[in-house]
Amino acid sequence: MEIGKKYNGEVIDFNSEGLGVIKLDKKVVFVDSCIIGDVVEFEIIEEKKNYSIGKAINIIKYSDLREKYEFDTTKLGGGVPLIELKYEEQLKWKEKKIRNDLYKICRIEYEIDPILGMNHPFRYRNNTQIPVGVKNGEKIIGYYKRKSNEIVPIEEDILQKEIGDRIIKSIKEWMDQYNIEAYDRQNKKGNLKHIGIRTNQDSLAMVILVTQTKEIPHKNELIHKLVRDTGSVISIYQNINKDDKAKYGKEFIHLFGEEFLVDYIGDIKFNISPESFFQTNSFQTEKLYSIVKKYLNPSKKDLVYDLYSGIGSIALFVANDVGKVIGIEYIKSAVSDAKRNAVENNIDNAHFYHGKVEVLLPELQKKEGKPNKVILDPPRSGAGKNTLSEIVNLNPETIVYVSCESATLARDLRILLENGYRVERIKPVDMFPHTTEVETVALLQK
Repeated sequence: MEIGKKYNGEVIDFNSEGLGVIKLDKKVVFVDSCIIGDVVEFEIIEEKKNYSIGKAINIIKYSDLREKYEFDTTKLGGGVPLIELKYEEQLKWKEKKIRNDLYKICRIEYEIDPILGMNHPFRYRNNTQIPVGVKNGEKIIGYYKRKSNEIVPIEEDILQKEIGDRIIKSIKEWMDQYNIEAYDRQNKKGNLKHIGIRTNQDSLAMVILVTQTKEIPHKNELIHKLVRDTGSVISIYQNINKDDKAKYGKEFIHLFGEEFLVDYIGDIKFNISPESFFQTNSFQTEKLYSIVKKYLNPSKKDLVYDLYSGIGSIALFVANDVGKVIGIEYIKSAVSDAKRNAVENNIDNAHFYHGKVEVLLPELQKKEGKPNKVILDPPRSGAGKNTLSEIVNLNPETIVYVSCESATLARDLRILLENGYRVERIKPVDMFPHTTEVETVALLQK
C-alpha cells in the first residue's frame, strides 16, 4: 500500500483503541471514524511493518449496526470511539474482545458470563477533566480529537451528569465577561488549562480549576457565579500545574465550600478529595463490587488481602462480611483516604498500608497473618510477575481479580494457571459505555 493512495474496504472489527479494522491484500489497515459494517473510502497516511493506518474520507455504505442520535456525535471528541455502534453490539464486541484476549494468551476457550450492561448508557461519568484552550484566537472548552492536540468545543457532554454542562457554561461566561486567558499550549502562555468536575449520585459537584499560575483573576466572581448558576457546586479547588503532560499538578488549594465530596457504594460512605481514585461509573460500581463479594464468598473466618486497594472502596465494601481485610496501596494520599473512610464508617477490621504491593506482601504476612483469600485490582498495566510471585507464595485458596484491561488480565492469569490455580468464573461489567474499555471480574481457586 502507498501513502497518499485511496482505497475502499469494509470494516470487520475494532482494534483496542476503537479504530476500524479493514483487511486488504492480506494486510490490516486501521481507519478512524467508522464502525463495524461500514464500507469506507480511506487514504493511507502511515505505513508500518505489519499494518497500515488510514484516514476515512467517505462512508460509501453505512453499517446496519449504526445508532442514530439527536445530537452531533462528532462534537464529543475522541474518547467515545464506539458511540455510533448500537449499544447491544458494543456489549457483544466487548465480550468477544475478552474471549479473544484470553484465548490468544492462555490458549483456553473460557465460558464467559453475559456482560452486565447499562439500561441507560449515558450521563454515567462522575469524574471528568476537560481541557481549556485557544483556537483561532477564541477561548474554547472541550475534548481532544483522537491522537491530536485539537480541542473540540462542547456545550453538552452526554456522558457526564447535567450539572457538568451547567458548570462548563458558567465558566465560559465568566471567561468571556472578564477576559480570562485560556492556556495556549502552542505558545505556552495563558492561565486556565483544565476544568475538573467530580459529581456524586445526588448531582452535587466539586470543581477543580487547573491553572498555570497561582493567581486567578476575578476568582471570587467565579466562585459566586458557579454557586449561583448551578445550585449544586459545593466545593471548589484550584490546582497549579505547569506540566502540559499531566492533568493535575501536586498543589491543590481549597477555595470554597466542603473539603470532600461525599458519595456511597451500597451503605458505605466515601469522602472523595480532588485526586481520589473512585470508580467513574457510580451506577455500575455497586453491581461490580457485589460480583466481587459474591465470588469472594466471604465468611467471618476469612483474612482477606485487598491489593492495589486505592481509597479502600472494595475492602470496606466486604469488611463487614469477613474477619479482617488488609489493603495495600502505593499512592500515599489514597491510603490516607482509605483510613479516614474506615473511621467514617465505623469499620475497625480494615487496615491499610502504604507501599509497593510486591515489597509489603512478605512483611505483612508476618504481622497480619497469611490471607486465605486475595482481591487483586491492579492498574491497567496489570499486577506483573513480582506481585504474582508473592501471591503464589502466600498460597491463598481464592483470588478475585478485577481488571480494566483484558490483555494484561490474560497475561497474569496465565502465570497463576501455571502455579496451580484454575479459573472458575469470568464476568464482564460495562463500566465505560461507548469506549473500548471494559471491567472484568475473574474468580480463581487453588
